[in-house]
Amino acid sequence: MQLNRIAVKNFRLLHDVDLLLERRSTVIVGRNNSGKTSLTEVMKRLLSENNPTFRLEDFSFGCHQSFWEALVAAKGDASEPDVRKLLPSIEIRLSFGYEIGEPLGLLGDFIVDVDPACTEALIVVHYALKEGRLAALFNGLTDQGETARADFFRALRERIPAMFGSSLSAVDPNDSTNQKAVDGATLRALCASGFISAQRGLDDASQKDRVVLGKVLENLFATAKTNTADTDSHGTAEQLESAVKDIQEKIGNDFNLKLDALLPALSLFGYPGLTDPRLRTETTLDVARLLNNHTKVRYTGANGVHLPEAYNGLGARNIILILLQLREFFKLYGAMETAPGVHLIFVEEPEVHLHPQMQEVFIRKLGEIADVFSKELGAPWPVQFIVSTHSSHVANEAHFETIRYFLTATDDGTGALKTVVKDLRKGLSGKAEPDRSFLHQYMTLTRCDLFFADKAILIEGTTERLLLPKMIKMTDATQPEGKKLGSQYFSIMEVGGAYAHIFFDLLAFLELRTLVITDIDTVKPNDKGHHVACQVAHGERTSNACIKAWFAKPDIAPKELLATPDVAKTSGRRRIAFQQPEMMDGPCGRSFEDAFMHANTDRFPFPGPSAEEREGQAWVEALTLKKSEFALRLALGEEKWSIPRYIRDGLLWLAEDDVPPPAIVPLAAGVVA
Repeated sequence: MQLNRIAVKNFRLLHDVDLLLERRSTVIVGRNNSGKTSLTEVMKRLLSENNPTFRLEDFSFGCHQSFWEALVAAKGDASEPDVRKLLPSIEIRLSFGYEIGEPLGLLGDFIVDVDPACTEALIVVHYALKEGRLAALFNGLTDQGETARADFFRALRERIPAMFGSSLSAVDPNDSTNQKAVDGATLRALCASGFISAQRGLDDASQKDRVVLGKVLENLFATAKTNTADTDSHGTAEQLESAVKDIQEKIGNDFNLKLDALLPALSLFGYPGLTDPRLRTETTLDVARLLNNHTKVRYTGANGVHLPEAYNGLGARNIILILLQLREFFKLYGAMETAPGVHLIFVEEPEVHLHPQMQEVFIRKLGEIADVFSKELGAPWPVQFIVSTHSSHVANEAHFETIRYFLTATDDGTGALKTVVKDLRKGLSGKAEPDRSFLHQYMTLTRCDLFFADKAILIEGTTERLLLPKMIKMTDATQPEGKKLGSQYFSIMEVGGAYAHIFFDLLAFLELRTLVITDIDTVKPNDKGHHVACQVAHGERTSNACIKAWFAKPDIAPKELLATPDVAKTSGRRRIAFQQPEMMDGPCGRSFEDAFMHANTDRFPFPGPSAEEREGQAWVEALTLKKSEFALRLALGEEKWSIPRYIRDGLLWLAEDDVPPPAIVPLAAGVVA
């Protein structure tokens, strides 16, 4: 049994998303404000609260207009069923899968179909207007006047919490009309949950020690104390209580003796008398409170001096805290009277304070941790991890097909922002071999920065990689604010001219605005019929696989490439950049180095005299250069030089935005959406 998918509608950025889950670990990646936290929040409310509640602010911006249309319809004397159809609701759909013949346990309460071949149970939660509250929702409101819209949404903010409510139903996957009401407690018993927040309260030496780990120890003790089936842990808890009881009795006896000596003056006032109670202290110690409030977690030091929790590195404390919380969730699962069929654990940003290698080890070992706990349990721990991250190192280590990419897009109808979930398992399923395997290996072996960038630059080699940051800085110096590429989030990937085109489908899937910088790589046949490198003016074709794939013409001639207009170098969100003459009918470089020479004739004054001769002289000079030394000298030592035109034009294009989204109709002044 497992949770196969989560679908959410109308909750914050999750206007309409469908998330497919893996059997063990699903990794969610994406840029900031792409909906990752929204998913965690809606599931936390569903699996942690008896009756999930929401506010107007929780509804997606994209459904605000539907509220207004419902008001207009109600004021236009539309029927109640028609008005209700217009009113938005927050919906969460959970699809559980099981195998035929598998013990169903609590899942049986949610199976309402009669199809023996069906192996899916569907649970749907709605947060919608309660029955009989339609008139009250719109009471005193109008759709006429300048302030009508502002008054309406202001009223909704107050009325939604009181007039909307949650309902939970088991629905036939094959017939949505076949359903039955179930309660939230049964769902939480079926699907246990745990949430490790990104804000884990790690302190430092400058703050008051919050005993973060002590709180987790308290929870572990409480679970062990109540779970008699876990004999080892329960026995340890009883021993702790027994030890504390002995201490408590000794403190009580000793304290009363000292109290008599401390308060002799009371007898001067006739106290205690025959009828007055005698003072006596009773010391009570609670193990749970001791662990939380009075037990300091220390790290082994030297000479009997042990360091407090706050003195250890934040990264070490973070990983310890995560592991202890996983242990706590596992122990709570084992203590449940009826074992849940699924244990869903969300881990937000495990990379906090962790160095890159530890990030990779964490995601790699997560499954192994679950296996170790399962052996202790003597049965499989049905845990499914959902890990959200901003770390390319975590994304690298996760299996390619476990990644779900969250992208923020613009709703075509309303102009509101919404989350789009991209499933890499599905998105590249049509990619032919060996390209699919290459992408998988490349993205596994290199940084997956593409998942977190707004734009991408694909380059050929070392020279461009070393010089590109400086070229971007130089280009930005002439650009107005808002057009500076250095202020935007972009990723630079070194892929080589032979491989850049293999990334085109992935880039389109990720919807990234991308500049591909490559070399024109002109060649001509030699005496043996083999094509060899030559200067551009003598070339018959290009050997560059990316250029040939871009124009879908393996034998495209250099003259055609030099005459290509900018519109043909752009395809959707992608643009290709290869060497061009710096001026009309001027010499053209074959690679970056000789193109740089043509852009900086004051440094490289080739005698020529013709453009073809200057081109040949620069090409020969470029062959003698050591590329890395050349690039480092320009990047670190020399300041005043010109960027080759083909790269400068490409960077200026990349700095531009995509087609601007349609304007969102603003709410009236004073309304907070």
